[in-house]
Amino acid sequence: MKVLVIGGGAREHALCRSLSQDPAVTELHCAPGNAGIAQVATVHPVDQLDGAQVVALAGRLGAGLVVVGPEAPLVAGVADALRAAGVPVFGPSAEAARLEGSKAFAKDVMAAAGVPTARSYVCTTAAEAAEALDAFGAPYVVKDDGLAAGKGVVVTSDREEALAHAAACERVVIEEYLDGPEVSLFAITDGSTVLPLQPAQDFKRALDGDQGPNTGGMGAYSPLPWAPEGLVEEVLETVLQPTVDELRRRGTPFSGLLYAGLALTSRGTRVIEFNARFGDPETQVVLARLRTPLAGVLHASATGTLDQLEPLRWDEGAAVTVVIAAEGYPAAPRTGDPIEGLAGAEAADGTAYVLHAGTRADADGRVLSAGGRVLSVTATGADLAEARERAYRSVELISLDGGQHRGDIALKAAQ
Repeated sequence: MKVLVIGGGAREHALCRSLSQDPAVTELHCAPGNAGIAQVATVHPVDQLDGAQVVALAGRLGAGLVVVGPEAPLVAGVADALRAAGVPVFGPSAEAARLEGSKAFAKDVMAAAGVPTARSYVCTTAAEAAEALDAFGAPYVVKDDGLAAGKGVVVTSDREEALAHAAACERVVIEEYLDGPEVSLFAITDGSTVLPLQPAQDFKRALDGDQGPNTGGMGAYSPLPWAPEGLVEEVLETVLQPTVDELRRRGTPFSGLLYAGLALTSRGTRVIEFNARFGDPETQVVLARLRTPLAGVLHASATGTLDQLEPLRWDEGAAVTVVIAAEGYPAAPRTGDPIEGLAGAEAADGTAYVLHAGTRADADGRVLSAGGRVLSVTATGADLAEARERAYRSVELISLDGGQHRGDIALKAAQ
């Protein structure tokens, strides 16, 4: 199988790394890719939001499967263009991807499907926003209705800050605050069958101790030793399957990766949000533990044959990812700085490796920073403590001027 991955971040590097290890994959391509992905796949320039360009590239390459990584191409209808051209694609249609593209739409689907979530109001004016904030009280949760690369949510006890965020968005969803730990659970679906993966937890705040501004994610780990028994089965039954069934009932079946962001509250499990693609940085740790070859699973989703798959196989150990971000991230990240020590940070036995996010190679072959989140250093081990120790050992071997990372990823869970 020839596979083309669309995207150029650490999530896509994780996907490419897993696909490159799959014996069924004869050729691996990525567009646009990055400096790290270029080591495991052939990279191609492409406007990833242009369905016609992506279809033309897939045709030239003879791709038997296209995997769309980021949310923006999905919401832009790139998967629709590929399906219309007869190319098997992993990723939902634009209509189904509204589950991520519009939080108001997601709330409507959840209400129809009976999925447990936070009570909420959709607001388009300052007066409506003020009324909604007062109805719920602090802490305030204000979400940009549209795509915001994981940074459109403000959780604050400062009413003025909440109002300011609402005013900066065309439409917002304001909802009650959900207490309890958060869990990310991915599921692969073909529109009927739903195949949950292993849960993970990510770290959204920029600084240790969950301080600082919200980011796209500063690290993640899997498994979750503290998660209640039967969590995956419960979420499959009460969240994932009902959502997929409701979208199919509406005539917009969801095929691809359904990501449920969950809060394990004192009143039970609640959905914080849905995403329509693999999450970053959770993908890095989930795929590090997946033993079933990836291409066949994604192809089964694309071709409606998930019900014919054997149960997924998982590594019994643990995985930890630590994100190295650029100076100034998330507000105004600095780019163009050289990155040293990448080769030395990779363990010869594969237990620690570096996934590139915002990187590019210059004319001399040096790897430079090219985004806010620059690298995802990922490690595996017999348990979280060992995986964590290996990940941080590798982080210390990498040099990026002004680079920043959290020092407490998976710390509590490993103790």
